[in-house]
Amino acid sequence: MMKILHVVGARPNFMKVAPVEAALARRGGVRQTIVHTGQHYDAAMSDVFFRQLGIPAPDFNLEVGSGSHAKQTAEIMVRIERVILDVAPDLVLVYGDVNSTVAAALVCAKLLVSVGHVEAGLRSFDRTMPEEVNRVLTDRVADLLFTPSADGNENLVREGVAPERIHLVGNVMIDTLVRLLPQAVPPPYEDKSYALATLHRPSNVDDPEGLGAIIGALNRIAADIDIVFPVHPRTRQMLGQIAGLEISDRLRLADPAGYLEFLGLQRHAAFIITDSGGIQEESTYLGVPCLTVRENTERPVTVTVGSNILVGRDMARLEAEARKILAGEAKSGSVPPLWDGKAGERIAALVARQ
Repeated sequence: MMKILHVVGARPNFMKVAPVEAALARRGGVRQTIVHTGQHYDAAMSDVFFRQLGIPAPDFNLEVGSGSHAKQTAEIMVRIERVILDVAPDLVLVYGDVNSTVAAALVCAKLLVSVGHVEAGLRSFDRTMPEEVNRVLTDRVADLLFTPSADGNENLVREGVAPERIHLVGNVMIDTLVRLLPQAVPPPYEDKSYALATLHRPSNVDDPEGLGAIIGALNRIAADIDIVFPVHPRTRQMLGQIAGLEISDRLRLADPAGYLEFLGLQRHAAFIITDSGGIQEESTYLGVPCLTVRENTERPVTVTVGSNILVGRDMARLEAEARKILAGEAKSGSVPPLWDGKAGERIAALVARQ
């Protein structure tokens, strides 16, 4: 019986592991182990997702918690090494681009354990992003590289990865969205138009002046439409440190939402303002206009094919694009190839051939 170990550590990983774990379970002939590193340690950011996504309870929780990138990555490496040695998996599957992903991949490389990277090949070409470093390093040591879109294949081939290791399977996050969309919780504001905002990237929220400028732009946009703003714990902490910060009554600060609640918020929003990679993808599938407050994206297909627009940190442009949407001039997009809810099945079929 093949032994597969899944490593997850943060909310985006949970959406990705769910369809892969389920597809492998349906095939049978595998023994699956889930390791939660505890990189996201807040129950509101973690436990509720396991419940809503139907993921089995983790077999191991490393309870690493927060810390600098170096400390967190090192703690995960030290703690997961013993688990990998004890479980002796035939294959370790890692997901996305968080610290848990690169930490597990590096330990496996040292122990000569095969690694599969789900969501391989994505590149922002911006090494100032910690996630970019994680992506590049993970892909260098992975044995199986499962890409969500054709640009991922192109990036990996350009970097010298052997083509036989690269497999275009589609987007596993969309698998979860497709499966759970019928269960999405309608928002309490469904009877009126609203926009949705999320911010969590250090480049946007760790600088009080920059975060204050974004809030100022949201306040001005909120003069024309209510904005629902589920506030990430990191962002809420920084908001409290901005002296004299004024927040419009129509900019509605809320607690982080569970997956089904947030999916409902996305589905019914007039448009979304975000710095999240996953939300760029989900909004593209849902056909909801998305304004991304970043200078670049590792998911360019959401711009070239989907409904996403990069506005950078140009708040005048953010406001202008929001006004265009409100004026009925939203960008139209389509769903990229293989974003069809079957990526997990493709991965399971490829794993079964190993």
